[in-house]
Amino acid sequence: MSTHLAADPAAIGAAVLPARPEWLTLSATLACEVGVIADREDLLVTIAPGAGGGAPACFYPARALIEVDGDHLGVDPATVKPADIGDRTRYAATWGALTHECGHAKHTAWDPPPGTPPGVVAAAMLLEEPRMEAAQVRRRPDDRHWLRACVRDIVAADLHLFADPATAPQMTKADAARTAALLLARVDGGVLTPREVAPVAQVIETVLGAPMLRQLRAVWHKALRTADDDGQTMLTLGRQWCEILGTDPDTGHPDPGAAPDPAATPDPSGTPSPSPLTSAIEGVLTTVAARVAREKAPQDPAAVAAAAQARECAAAQAAAEAARSVFDLAPSGPASGRTETAGTRPPTAEERTAARVLARALNTAGVPDRVAVKTSSPIPPGRLRMRGALAADAQRAAGALPTAEPFTRVTRTPVPAPPLRLGLACDVSGSTRLYTKAIASTAWILAGAARHTVVPTQTATVIFGHHVRPIIHPGTAPAQVTLFEARDNWEDIPTALDALDGALGLARPGAARLLVVISDGKFREEPRADGQKRIDRLRASGCAVLWLTLGEHDTPLNGVSVQRLVVHDTDINRYSDGTASAHCVCGWRQHCRNSRTATAAGRDHETTTADPITATATAIGRAATAALRTAR
Repeated sequence: MSTHLAADPAAIGAAVLPARPEWLTLSATLACEVGVIADREDLLVTIAPGAGGGAPACFYPARALIEVDGDHLGVDPATVKPADIGDRTRYAATWGALTHECGHAKHTAWDPPPGTPPGVVAAAMLLEEPRMEAAQVRRRPDDRHWLRACVRDIVAADLHLFADPATAPQMTKADAARTAALLLARVDGGVLTPREVAPVAQVIETVLGAPMLRQLRAVWHKALRTADDDGQTMLTLGRQWCEILGTDPDTGHPDPGAAPDPAATPDPSGTPSPSPLTSAIEGVLTTVAARVAREKAPQDPAAVAAAAQARECAAAQAAAEAARSVFDLAPSGPASGRTETAGTRPPTAEERTAARVLARALNTAGVPDRVAVKTSSPIPPGRLRMRGALAADAQRAAGALPTAEPFTRVTRTPVPAPPLRLGLACDVSGSTRLYTKAIASTAWILAGAARHTVVPTQTATVIFGHHVRPIIHPGTAPAQVTLFEARDNWEDIPTALDALDGALGLARPGAARLLVVISDGKFREEPRADGQKRIDRLRASGCAVLWLTLGEHDTPLNGVSVQRLVVHDTDINRYSDGTASAHCVCGWRQHCRNSRTATAAGRDHETTTADPITATATAIGRAATAALRTAR
């Protein structure tokens, strides 16, 4: 019989008088909390040292009373605040015992009828333990943590593990079966894991044998599927449990001919040594307690939401400060040598054309799919539904005004295109030095497309290396293509993303938002980790992120839409023997007899293999559209 469930209807609990008034206050506070856990409004709680009927906690159905032993609390009762979910980790085992009894109060909705053999009742109540906890976890999944936290105390009390070495489990079938019901069945109920109970499972199988253990497992599987109020099935399973073990249903004792535990031999002091089963149980309970201590406890949703809001406010404030320092104040750091620009040039005719091509794609990039609206009507057009037509005929036959609408149709309403916020961050660290011309051209095309879009578009561009420099301020259109150097040995992408977010509001709803990063992604560990956090925050807010890679082996951050930026830029290497070689950033290389033929080969490579700039703009437009629609 369980030590913490008083199945006797006449049991009313012991009168325990708290020694301190704090226990009375805590009892009243716990009574306010158990209503939610047990889904009952009539429960009373008493917590005091010595309460619980000899167990960590006990439930008395006759009085709707839960008693909790205050000796297991472990903290000053005056400091306990159970309404704060985060405070419950200080006394997790006691809270788990309370949750366990709440599970009995909710899910143990049956009583053994008078005259039921005590052995059958004991077996049924044994099976009720994992069945009830499984039902509680299905109803309230977060309670699994607290039920795991109390396994050590609850199981130890049921097995009399620490009370007296003479009463500890021995290598007998009865003790092995009882341990299996209390530990192995909790695995199938979803409270413990197979790995945690593996040591004791081996000992149990050694004692019972594999065939008997399979029979017992089949019984507790049926118990786990039994309804809360199906006491008849539970008693039937209890009787089967006794039959499998050969236990007398009337007394609950095993056959008198059971062999004694050969491992329980007395030591020289006369005290019996723990059996292998007892040692395995102690090891399992210690392991579970250690794992629970490392697990993250359930959190209060309100506290989680408040913490998330506080983090968002802090991130928004940091973004606003970064935008002010980058766009409004004079750039920090040296004016040359690091993160420096290299003058400007007029855009080419191809770049102007590409900007207009990209603008046409951006006009509809932020438009969501048309919304399908289903309507009904008493007259065509539409699809005739026979059920509605028969209902209309029946209404006419009864002399009533027909109200049925048998015709249905689906209309798809386009949603107006939202405004667009476009932020662009260009990497100018040393690893991108071969691509600066292509990056500058692509940056101008993206920013220049904003002036040709039909929808209101706001854009801003920065370059980032050792510092973050503004290239295009919010609300301005670039007249010239800004060139820049790539000599930095650092990539301050976190500040770049914060500056664009603060300037454009990329994390705020109300518009289609697109962040474009042109980079090879070859960052140091610190800026990469911080940049990933910014990317994750922007994506969670609904901002689309498009990463334009430069080479085959680039490593963009996680969670972004990726588009390869095809770049062709040749250079000539001259050697002492008069020969030369032409090579391109795309990986193409050709060895020639002299520098003149190498120059011609490089020019021919750019002419025949380079994609037109308009084709690149079209590809970027498609990628931007896909990224925006994925972000919704």
